[in-house]
Amino acid sequence: MLASSASSPQDGGSTVSRKSSSSTRGLAVPSGAEYSAIGASSGGRSGSSGGISSSSSRHRHPTQYLSRLADVQQMDIQSALDQMKTLLTTRPHVVYKTSYYRKQTKNHWARDDPAFCVLQVLFLLVSSIAYGVSFRIAASSVIGFIINSILWNWLVAGLLIATLGREIANRYLTVHQSSSHVRQSVEWLYAFDIHCNAFFPLFIVLYVVQFFLLPLILGRSLLALIVANTLYAVAFAWYWYITHLGYRALPFLSNTEVFLFPCAAVALVFVLNLIGYPFNLGINAARMMAHVYFIYES
Repeated sequence: MLASSASSPQDGGSTVSRKSSSSTRGLAVPSGAEYSAIGASSGGRSGSSGGISSSSSRHRHPTQYLSRLADVQQMDIQSALDQMKTLLTTRPHVVYKTSYYRKQTKNHWARDDPAFCVLQVLFLLVSSIAYGVSFRIAASSVIGFIINSILWNWLVAGLLIATLGREIANRYLTVHQSSSHVRQSVEWLYAFDIHCNAFFPLFIVLYVVQFFLLPLILGRSLLALIVANTLYAVAFAWYWYITHLGYRALPFLSNTEVFLFPCAAVALVFVLNLIGYPFNLGINAARMMAHVYFIYES
């Protein structure tokens, strides 16, 4: 009797031990790697939140981006070309999915590879030289057109639009969550990425397609005006549509349709020029471009 009674506490203890161990196994405690993945994921959801590592990552990102400009071997040219081709398809929003994955793994939305920008500058350089040869202008004028295309049309305009778009998004379009959530904001480099993405279809239409249609669209006929203005309307509407997709891809923004409003202005200008043609008030956008950049008169 004493032996059996003495053994019962031990059995009870072992039973409790077995229950606790089984319940511990049922909790599926994350490993160290899993904790790291959870931390990266939560950092991606919290945007500009995070501790010292995420903060230092944000500060290093612009510096790393600029430093990679000097090392072509670190650029992923093929990936940039694939993204450019995707922007010309019926599913351009796919390009912005890579931004979401980048946020989950590196805690920033913007590209850290300047290959996309470098390719755009090279394309602008080649096309600008081709336009100069086509219009038979002096070498100094060709250099001036290159500067206008790259410095003003692409870079300065991009800086202004990216800054303005980011300001509008952060001030008026950010979804206000509870106080327990860290407020997120649009990164400036991501806003410039949006400009670069949107500029590529515009480049294809106004620097490539337009080049082969110059003999037609530089005329004074109604057909020349319609074709030329259609090219410019499609190019600028496409630009603002891709811009809209870029801001819509951010989960903490709402009412991003405001970036489509310029498309209404583009359509209005197109219609007004069409109506004004019989009254000699219609403006052929291609002829105006040729006059401004190449002093073209015909």
